[in-house]
Amino acid sequence: MSRNPSLCIIVALTALVVVDASAEGEPRGTDPPPGAPQFESQPLFANDAEKKVLDVLIDLDRNQRAGMMNVPKEDGRLLRVLTEAINAKHVVEVGTSNGYSGIWFCLALRKTGGKLTTHEIDEGRAKLARENFKRAGVEDLVTLVMGDAHEQVAKIKEPVDLLFLDADKEGYTDYLSKLLPLVRPGGLVVAHNMNRRQADVKFVEAITNSPELETLFLNTYLTGVAVSLKKR
Repeated sequence: MSRNPSLCIIVALTALVVVDASAEGEPRGTDPPPGAPQFESQPLFANDAEKKVLDVLIDLDRNQRAGMMNVPKEDGRLLRVLTEAINAKHVVEVGTSNGYSGIWFCLALRKTGGKLTTHEIDEGRAKLARENFKRAGVEDLVTLVMGDAHEQVAKIKEPVDLLFLDADKEGYTDYLSKLLPLVRPGGLVVAHNMNRRQADVKFVEAITNSPELETLFLNTYLTGVAVSLKKR
């Protein structure tokens, strides 16, 4: 039976739009009534390989978050679900940091037979990322590109299934203009830090005014994530 990619995306978003309220906080005015269900869940491993990866992610979250500007755990889980839901074969990430979000991607890419191309400008963070990819056993799925991503992404020629932006916010529009032509119809552009404090106005206008894209904004009261579907 064939799977409807759009339905997969909706299911994926529905699964993870609600964040762990105890860890991240809730919007004002949403105090639950007594006896209300607690919308909390933890990632569960299906096999020993997944357990190894999740153990590394837990360690990074506890011991390498300071100064890394990593995505929160729930946003990482969202990246994993979206990647697997659209059966992504090629994910392009701008902003590797220490590899935390990249490892979430690789949890899905191991299932889809895909690969991650990730860009980092800082040598120290890139070194940490390589070490962490190896610890998680996903280094074979990753190509880490050093240098200014504004220049490096222009070298990408292969189709892209999912583009993830988590670097200089004022540069998002430039990355989008260079990479959106490579994103396949039915693919996704996911942008992090899409909240009122950090989001770049020009980028928001670009993803909401383009007839090529259908854009949703999630958890804008926290870190904020924009998910844009490139229409078929």
